[in-house]
Amino acid sequence: MYSATSERLAILYARIALGVAFLSAVADRFGLWGKYGGWKNFATFTDYTAQVNSFMPAFIIPFLAWAATAAELALGIGLIVGFWPRWVAFGAAVLLFLFGSAMAISFGIKSPLDYSVFSASAASVLLAVYQGPKSGANS
Repeated sequence: MYSATSERLAILYARIALGVAFLSAVADRFGLWGKYGGWKNFATFTDYTAQVNSFMPAFIIPFLAWAATAAELALGIGLIVGFWPRWVAFGAAVLLFLFGSAMAISFGIKSPLDYSVFSASAASVLLAVYQGPKSGANS
């Protein structure tokens, strides 16, 4: 059995979890995770961007790295604060789908599956289409 409160808490949990994941990735690119980070600097992240987008021309890679970073920063903040929740969640779903697809093209399908990229994209789709509790519906 569920209630409108449990639905709201579940949606809040999903928004915060996805938003914090985006912000954590951005923080790592600038070394904010210190010894716990993977990228440690933006140059390393840009190199990874080139690997993920191996099918793209080299001149576009810096733009993709910065665009992904800006998008993840905006989407992370938007998800956490609840700004335009449907549009932001839809944007997150699209960005994650594109990232997962690029990973699959460059590294094989196992890579985005291991990192749950499509799962996060699907969760974002659910957030985007969520209509909220209907009045009188408690079951």
